[in-house]
Amino acid sequence: MAAPAFAQPAAAPTGNNAQVQDLGPAAAPTGTVQVNQTGGELTPGVAGISPVSLFMRADPIVKGVFVLLLLASLWSWTIIINKLIALANLRRKADRFEKTFWSGLSLDELYAQYAKLPDHPMSAVFVSALREWRRAFEGGAPREWLLPGIKERIDKSMSVTILRETDSIEKNLGFLATVGATAPFVGLFGTVWGIMNSFSAIAARHDTTLAVVAPGIAEALFATAMGLLAAIPAVIFYNKFATDIGRYTGRLEGFSDEFSAILSRQLDEKAAR
Repeated sequence: MAAPAFAQPAAAPTGNNAQVQDLGPAAAPTGTVQVNQTGGELTPGVAGISPVSLFMRADPIVKGVFVLLLLASLWSWTIIINKLIALANLRRKADRFEKTFWSGLSLDELYAQYAKLPDHPMSAVFVSALREWRRAFEGGAPREWLLPGIKERIDKSMSVTILRETDSIEKNLGFLATVGATAPFVGLFGTVWGIMNSFSAIAARHDTTLAVVAPGIAEALFATAMGLLAAIPAVIFYNKFATDIGRYTGRLEGFSDEFSAILSRQLDEKAAR
C-alpha cells in the first residue's frame, strides 16, 4: 500500500521557490563619497573652498588684487580707529576748555596755562588771538585810529589758526575717500581676470564641468567681495568724520566770533578812556 502523501520527505526547493539565506547587513564601503543636493557626487576640486585656498591657487594677478585690497582695508581701519579716538578727545578737551573759559578766570591766567603748548584746536585759537592782542599793546596803548587794524589782525589770526587746525584734523581722510571710490573697481578688475581664467581653463581642457569652472569663478567673486569689504567701511566712516569735523569746525568758528566780540569790546573801552 502506498504511503500517505504527508509521510513522504519534502523535496529540496529549487528554482524560484528557493529560500534565500539572510546574510545580515551588507558590509560598509571602505570609502566615503560626498553627494550634493541633486544626488550627484561632488568633484574634489569644488569641495572645501575657503578664502585661504582661493588665495593660494589664484594666479599672480589675482593675488596682487587680494593683497592690495587687504592692505587698503587694514590701513582704512587703522585710520578709522585713530580718528574715532582723536575726535572724542578733541570734543572732551573743548568741553573742558570752554568750561574754564566761562568760569570767570582772567584771560591772562588762561593764556599762561596754554601759551607754551596749546593741546587742542580751541586753545590754539584762543592763544593766537590773545598773542596778537598782547603784541598790539607791547608799546603801550595804541592810538584810536589803530584799533580797527588790531581787530582785523586778531580775526585773521584766529581764522588762519582754525584753517590750520582743521587741516590737521582732516589728515588721512583723503585715503578713506580714495579707498571708498576705487576699491570696488579694483575688485571688479580681479573679477574680470578670474572669469577670464575660467574661460581659459574651459578652452584648454575642452571641459565645462564644475571642477574646471568653479575655481576661477570663486576667485572672481571673492575679489568682488574683497573690494566691497574695503570700500563700504571707508565710505561710511568718511561721511561720518566729514560731518563730525564740520560740526567741530563750526564750534571753533562760534568760539572765535564770541572771543572776537569780547576783545573788540575791551578795545572800545580802552579807546573811550
